[in-house]
Amino acid sequence: MEFDAEQIKVVAGSVDPIQKTKDLADKLGLSYPVAYGMDMERTCERTGAFFEKDRKFIQPTCFLIRPNRTVEVAAYSSGPIGRFVARDVLSLVKFYKSRAKK
Repeated sequence: MEFDAEQIKVVAGSVDPIQKTKDLADKLGLSYPVAYGMDMERTCERTGAFFEKDRKFIQPTCFLIRPNRTVEVAAYSSGPIGRFVARDVLSLVKFYKSRAKK
């Protein structure tokens, strides 16, 4: 996989309980770690994610983290668009690496 070649690690988190998270990960065929049972309000406080109080879920929030563990890019969604796409992240990482070589 190209992500491995670029030393990109993917992780995800969910507020759902373990079985619901596992079922979705299996359904989607995810090959990366997915945390489960995250506290909604605490996660939102720490990340700035949008919390749907009435429907009790967090809108997608994506981060590209540098090797030094700082945020390079963050994408916050308040609806069904605005999420990271794998090929875009891969292109962005390659761009940053090429720029760093100059």
